[in-house]
Amino acid sequence: MPIQTPFFPRTSALCKSMNWKEWSGYYAVSSYETLHDSEYFAFRYSAGLLDITPLYKYSVKGPDAAAFISRIVVKNINKLGMGRVSYCCWCTDDGKVVDDGTVMRRSEHEFFVTSAEPSYSWFSRFLRGYDVELEDISEQIAGLALQGPTSRDILKHVCDADLDDFKFFSTRLARADGYDIYVSRTGYTGDLGYEIWVENKHALKIWDAIISAGKNYDIRPAGLDALDVTRVEAGLILKDVDYYNALHALIEDRKSSPYEISLGWTVNLNREPFNGQAALKMEKEKGSKWAIVGLDIDWPQIESLYNRHGLPPEIGNRAWRGSIPLYTGKDKKTQVGYATSGTWSPILKKNIAIATVEKKNNMIGNKLQIEMTVEHKRFTVSAIVSKPQFFNPERKTSNPDSQKS
Repeated sequence: MPIQTPFFPRTSALCKSMNWKEWSGYYAVSSYETLHDSEYFAFRYSAGLLDITPLYKYSVKGPDAAAFISRIVVKNINKLGMGRVSYCCWCTDDGKVVDDGTVMRRSEHEFFVTSAEPSYSWFSRFLRGYDVELEDISEQIAGLALQGPTSRDILKHVCDADLDDFKFFSTRLARADGYDIYVSRTGYTGDLGYEIWVENKHALKIWDAIISAGKNYDIRPAGLDALDVTRVEAGLILKDVDYYNALHALIEDRKSSPYEISLGWTVNLNREPFNGQAALKMEKEKGSKWAIVGLDIDWPQIESLYNRHGLPPEIGNRAWRGSIPLYTGKDKKTQVGYATSGTWSPILKKNIAIATVEKKNNMIGNKLQIEMTVEHKRFTVSAIVSKPQFFNPERKTSNPDSQKS
């Protein structure tokens, strides 16, 4: 049975839909209202507040902390500056991805690591020889994601951090009404946003402070359904949906390398040994079999297909997850991949998806066919290959001064 996060007294009172999910053993709101539309538009036009406590959180401290993390992840964390955050993944010796997450450098010898699923056991395998202390603090620290165009203005009323000079993928300690919080300029919506990390005993105080400060900025508590739409728009992959944990994959074909799931940019090959280095070097030289792409699915063709059956086109109000075949032609003779996540994008007015295709078919502008079922029959409609990052506003990475220029 799921357990409550420290924010449950607030989220449960606000969840009118009674629509919950289980996330890493915790109760998590799917949507506060019957429909999540207002929460989605809060992320895109004002600000949404999401409980992210179920993420796994680890403290890594000691003289060898940077060297230890660099050993287990594909990125060279030795080069990560103070107060900076790195998104990265970690692999098996075969170069297959176990999980992805963030590494935040809080001081020279102290790091804060987040992951989607339990990673303590995996990290612990590589502690020998390092002067480092690894601690699972998942149950001690609560987290909130404040995301959207007005998130900066709201957070200014809550803490003493200089948010006008706070770079994208940075983190810092701040004070909020007499207690400490850590703020990181990170998130999973592809928009301007922050994540706030706080001790459990201060969780309700920081929730109340953010909600109170956000009243004049149209803040909304937001759930996972709205988040799922935004992350597809931003081209952000999800474990066990767009790729599998290599340790849990039932067959070899379900395992993926960083290069195959659009995380090749996180790999630093030429440095001290790390997990999967040899395999990734070989793959870099020979080339990868698969690639993740975005798909712009032809809406007029969908309309036409439904019209032929005397039906209006259907649009799900949620992002979908599954495996939908992709072909090179309408005859469906040659399958070249599969779509794994998709949604109707309200802000882009497009039907979009994230897909895995054979590397030779990942050229931008390439036309593929995606399978679609109408009235119990399978058809195809055109889908144009694009970059997975459909939505990428300037405000996500810029500061106020640069926006004015």
